[in-house]
Amino acid sequence: MGVNIRFSGYAHHRKGYHEDRKTPLLQYLVRLQVEGHATIRSNGKTYPISQGDLYLGRKGDHYSIDTPAGQDSTDYHIFCDGSWVAEWFHQPGLPVVHNIRLDDKLLSLWRHLSIEQRRPDAGETPELSVYLLKALFVMLKQSVNDETSGNERPFIVTKMMRTIEELAASKFQVEDVAASAGLSVSRASHLFKEHTGQSMIDYAQEIRLNMAVNQMQYTSMTLEHIAESCGFGSYVYFHRIFKHHYGKSPGQFRKMN
Repeated sequence: MGVNIRFSGYAHHRKGYHEDRKTPLLQYLVRLQVEGHATIRSNGKTYPISQGDLYLGRKGDHYSIDTPAGQDSTDYHIFCDGSWVAEWFHQPGLPVVHNIRLDDKLLSLWRHLSIEQRRPDAGETPELSVYLLKALFVMLKQSVNDETSGNERPFIVTKMMRTIEELAASKFQVEDVAASAGLSVSRASHLFKEHTGQSMIDYAQEIRLNMAVNQMQYTSMTLEHIAESCGFGSYVYFHRIFKHHYGKSPGQFRKMN
């Protein structure tokens, strides 16, 4: 199975917490420290964990955690497995522990997934939970990439990227992105291309295509509706861009996936 969510939730500790697993992890573990601090020991290494630290435990890893008393400690965590999850965890450049920005959208998505998993009928209708988990993992990888490249990419460029991601499904103008960064269009376009290797329009198309692929795989929406909801404007334009990028039409892609 591509994705199997064993548990998704969050925990708050005031009196301390200790867990020392006698056996290796049976699933993949994603844990984000939202408040307070802790210490994780994994495969013989010790990791001091503070606010914003993301821990990624692989299946088979040895794992223990200590959360000291006398503090408010909050963490979000997910246990999951499946072929898609395994592939995500083993992509290059993914560290065991990495500090990320605690984005409200990311935390809201995580809470939504956890609430969905608590529903009595969650096991009967897993499609939404799977979609939420994949979206969450995309955001986590993006957050890791943002922090990793923080010394190379100016903050203003990252800000423009986030603005494009928010506006990609609408008919935004490059002028809107430049205005959000307080720059002229020419300066914004030059900075964006210099530090990302692509134009703002190309980046928006990439976001739209990713949205369209997800909707084709996990919804029953018509291709015309997907084209409109992802910001392509018309199915004819969507068809042309999609085929140029993937080498097959949207209809062919959907049948194969």
